[in-house]
Amino acid sequence: MFQHRWFICILIILAAGATVNPNNVSAQPHGVLNKSERLEWFRDLGLGMFIHWSVDSQLGSVISHSTVGASQDYLDRYFNELPKTFNPIRFDPDEWATLARLAGMRYVVFTVKHHSGFNMYDTVTNNFGIMHTPYGRDITAQIVKAFRAQGIAVGFYFSPDDFYVLYKQGTLISRIRKEALSMHNPGLLASNLEQIRELFTHYGPIDILFIDAHNKSEDAKPYEIRELAWDLQPDVVVTRGAIETPEQNIPDEGFSEPWESCFTLGTQWQYKPTNEDYKSGQQLIRMFIEIRAKGGNFLLNVGPKPDGTIPVEQEDRIRELALWNFINQEAVFETETWVTPRQDDIWFTKKKGEETVYAILTNQADWKFGDTRTFTLQSVKLTDNSRVTVLGQNDQVVEYTDKIPTTTWQQTATGAEVTVTRAQRIYNDRKWPNPIVVKITHAQAVGR
Repeated sequence: MFQHRWFICILIILAAGATVNPNNVSAQPHGVLNKSERLEWFRDLGLGMFIHWSVDSQLGSVISHSTVGASQDYLDRYFNELPKTFNPIRFDPDEWATLARLAGMRYVVFTVKHHSGFNMYDTVTNNFGIMHTPYGRDITAQIVKAFRAQGIAVGFYFSPDDFYVLYKQGTLISRIRKEALSMHNPGLLASNLEQIRELFTHYGPIDILFIDAHNKSEDAKPYEIRELAWDLQPDVVVTRGAIETPEQNIPDEGFSEPWESCFTLGTQWQYKPTNEDYKSGQQLIRMFIEIRAKGGNFLLNVGPKPDGTIPVEQEDRIRELALWNFINQEAVFETETWVTPRQDDIWFTKKKGEETVYAILTNQADWKFGDTRTFTLQSVKLTDNSRVTVLGQNDQVVEYTDKIPTTTWQQTATGAEVTVTRAQRIYNDRKWPNPIVVKITHAQAVGR
């Protein structure tokens, strides 16, 4: 009852245009309050699972956006009829979390509310949510519990756009019209603030907040929302809304501060049952390598089916990434950028705080099992204490042969010359299309 009274009071005050600070938010409305140590913690996470899932996954449509420009009949059926058939009875958050951990994913970002306003958690702000479906259980609470049990950091995606609120107001649904934006719609802002308060007081410590606001104009940025989150939980890392988060794009160069690229597995964020074109596992691995070599995080999205299962096409690709990470994880986690991120088909990372460099050899799909190749690493200078190995293999045996795959190295005028053998059998057919990683200890940068 108290929460309802609080919400109504704030709505009345904001609608009247009063200047108040009901949530005791920071006095610096435009300040970024991510803690530096928490940003470094976030940078080391490296790989995360993004989850886009909402009531319209039943249709296989773009999440939320189909309501923009839609007829009144479409909106009436979307907001009033779709929740009646949303019943993900096969949802098993433990399976999702186990898959994420196997793949090397160290954080999850779940869409607690997308632009449509459908709430995937238990809220008192309105009835458009998972608690008012045949399923009737708090999806968010289950995800938080399952991923925490696997040691995976928990993050929420939250949209300040809320088309359900606009629909109930009779406001034209849009993402750019002034009256549709949280900063200029007192009722919408009040609803958003109450929802953030719920999310940051009912689910324990939240590690990450991704605020998917329309950021093309200065006055549309979600200052009140992110600052209320920081006020309630000062250790939360706000990603979108505070740091660079390129979407479906890897920048040509990384940023000096922690950053994150988010990508779909196919062409759509939410489940798309037909007409989908998925990225291959090889593509995902190469994208991950490039992002890490440039100092960023890779947030890879899955779109569960309406029954609560992850589509097999998505799971298969994640498992290919899992296999590569199982072999090569030390080259992409707790790392930093090298003096040069790339030399032709070789990407580089450096172990954080150590003189260990990883040369990630891409475009070597024709490298046959048991064969030896030589590479010159132009930016790497070997020392007397340097040692070169191939991640995942012991350099002692090639299965079913007498060959001893000894790795050798020497410093030349053009860089560190390393000779390595592909000696680990990954697939039955002995063909391994994905990158191999060479580890060089006690390495220095050429010219330093």
